[in-house]
Amino acid sequence: MTARHSLLVRISLGILWVFTGITSAFLAPEIGYEVLANGGITGRNATTLIFLGSGLDVVIGLWVLTGWQLKPCCLVQLGVIVGYSLLLSFIEPEFWLHPFGPLTKNIPIAALIYVLYSNKE
Repeated sequence: MTARHSLLVRISLGILWVFTGITSAFLAPEIGYEVLANGGITGRNATTLIFLGSGLDVVIGLWVLTGWQLKPCCLVQLGVIVGYSLLLSFIEPEFWLHPFGPLTKNIPIAALIYVLYSNKE
């Protein structure tokens, strides 16, 4: 992968993470509350998890955008994606069949992260 391609991948992933974090906390938090309620998590605990997850997403997005320590950043991204996917698989398994792919989209995203990881020294 060329440096220009690597930059394009970083910008794309960074925007995805930052936008997801902002959306989850401020633009559509009701979706997170509904999902968490289906998993038995409500009230203050749900609010805490939504803001922690959103904050984590924004931090990861800013981290990948900087290009600093990309190998650990890629590992963190993969770990978070696997963690989120496992949690959602238990709480909302039908998300695997959803037409907008809230879980299936994680497969190509993980592949892209792996390509970025494999390309850095």
